[in-house]
Amino acid sequence: MVIHALLAASLAMTSLPATTVEAKINCARVKCLALTFDDGPGATTPTLLKTLKKAGAKATFFVVGKRVEERPKIVAQAMAQGHAIGNHTYSHASLPTLLDDEILEELKTTQDAIQTATGQQPKIFRPPYGHTDDRVLGLAGETELAQVLWTGTTLDWQLRDAKKIKAAVLRLAQRDGVILMHDTVPATVQAMPGIVKELKKRGYHLVTVATLLNGKGPKSGVSYF
Repeated sequence: MVIHALLAASLAMTSLPATTVEAKINCARVKCLALTFDDGPGATTPTLLKTLKKAGAKATFFVVGKRVEERPKIVAQAMAQGHAIGNHTYSHASLPTLLDDEILEELKTTQDAIQTATGQQPKIFRPPYGHTDDRVLGLAGETELAQVLWTGTTLDWQLRDAKKIKAAVLRLAQRDGVILMHDTVPATVQAMPGIVKELKKRGYHLVTVATLLNGKGPKSGVSYF
């Protein structure tokens, strides 16, 4: 427990500069875009983190609880670099098919896993497959979570081709947009240097979901995008 406490304190101190820098971005005045990555952490996530760090870009990672337990250091690294961490359930289940207690268990177990890895609990979650309803949203609110969906999805898990994924991102990019990708798809990670370079060339500031909301959220039990 002492080790976890020291790690959490160290990560909190490490992440302050990145968080402070991003907080100066006012998305009401500049063109912002949120890149989001689901289903990790995975074997290719560290490579993605290197790309984002080199570009000075921030992203939001919706992580699966059981994978957080397998790779806690990667989640801690992402947070330390100023990226946002969101809850993507423990087993990647379709939440509307579950009983209330099962939904709460999926969310709370993942909250605990992220807390253990980073010293903090997320304020946002994304339902696997985008499957959700009013009951799911209400239970998320009980867990003090806001729901974050997206404005466009690359379907990268289906494309699995770096050039096609890059083209999809550039097609979907729009001011205040939220793009869904997966850091567990190697072709997506391969495409990211070119994606980030082109988005910046087009004038986009690549920010976390919280920065995109510009102080208007996230609020528990509310669905965004």
